[in-house]
Amino acid sequence: MSHNTIEQNQQAQPLDHLDSVWLFGYGSLIYKADFPYLQRRPARIHGWERRFWQGSHDHRGTPVSPGRVATLIEAPEANCIGMAYEVTPAVFAHLDHREKNGYLRFFTEFEWLDDGQSVEGLVYVAGPDNEAYLGAATEAEIAAHIAHSEGPSGPNSEYLLKLAEALRELEAHDAHVFAIESELRALLE
Repeated sequence: MSHNTIEQNQQAQPLDHLDSVWLFGYGSLIYKADFPYLQRRPARIHGWERRFWQGSHDHRGTPVSPGRVATLIEAPEANCIGMAYEVTPAVFAHLDHREKNGYLRFFTEFEWLDDGQSVEGLVYVAGPDNEAYLGAATEAEIAAHIAHSEGPSGPNSEYLLKLAEALRELEAHDAHVFAIESELRALLE
């Protein structure tokens, strides 16, 4: 599958018939909401965990030297904490472009952190079948990769550090993210 998924997302899930849609963010969508939203709430998605296994050719790296950004991988016993946004369907023109580098959106259930109620919404996931997928590596290898990557949206390290900070604000422990952050800080000192 090509890493440019704009057309694929728009054809697979037209949303114009809906008044609003919930979107679950687990990476930069937690701390960088560069789109209008009706409301936002901390949320959790079950059966998935965050991993820095996706390449970024367009934001935190380049086509020649991609950065590493978050995606979700299936893990039946896991939970992933993030931020959910209620948005109008018009916002997906921007979001599909922002998440075009291998991410496909699909409907799934997630729950609010404050009361545990469930809601159905969309999440973008970049699976191993897209051309930008970099796959598993140790936290030390990922940190070294991130330390040397930069793209039009800035240094790859900024993405990781802002995500770790946002997760702490949500009181969400993510061993993978925090281990990479620790390795990265050691490299940057």
